[in-house]
Amino acid sequence: MFFFTVVTYQRRKLLLRAPVLAALRESFAEIRSLDPFTLIAWVILPDHIHCIWKLREDDCEFGCKWGRIKAGVTRRVLKATPYIPDTAISRNKRGEGPVWQRRFWEHRIRDERDLQTHLDYIHYNPVKHGLADTAREWRFSSFHTYVERGVYGRDWGGMEIPKISAGE
Repeated sequence: MFFFTVVTYQRRKLLLRAPVLAALRESFAEIRSLDPFTLIAWVILPDHIHCIWKLREDDCEFGCKWGRIKAGVTRRVLKATPYIPDTAISRNKRGEGPVWQRRFWEHRIRDERDLQTHLDYIHYNPVKHGLADTAREWRFSSFHTYVERGVYGRDWGGMEIPKISAGE
């Protein structure tokens, strides 16, 4: 399993816009259908995403998957958005995109404790960034699925959690 942080170009706050959310959903679904992996947990904030993936035993190609997801989102966003600044066009020619920073942060989940720490980090992130008072208030997250499974209580996330290095 791997924990990832993916950030928008210049930390632009665009990930919660309807066309971008739709592009994210479509791109993830497309890549997962072509090259399966399990999305264990996720949170989408205005300028970055955190998630945990479980890959097949023989698969370690998360870099290619992220490249295809980011390219798919960018392609869909550009199609839905008529105005693209000149700087975005020149970045696109260099293999970058107007939506994403070029790289991403990755961490291999070592054990169950590490997994729980990163699950907590993902679900607490909107609170950390002042976007919600509790994890329950943030709808762009897998938190609600974990509440349904009994992993978290409904009111979890109004307290400080341990700090980790997460590429933010």
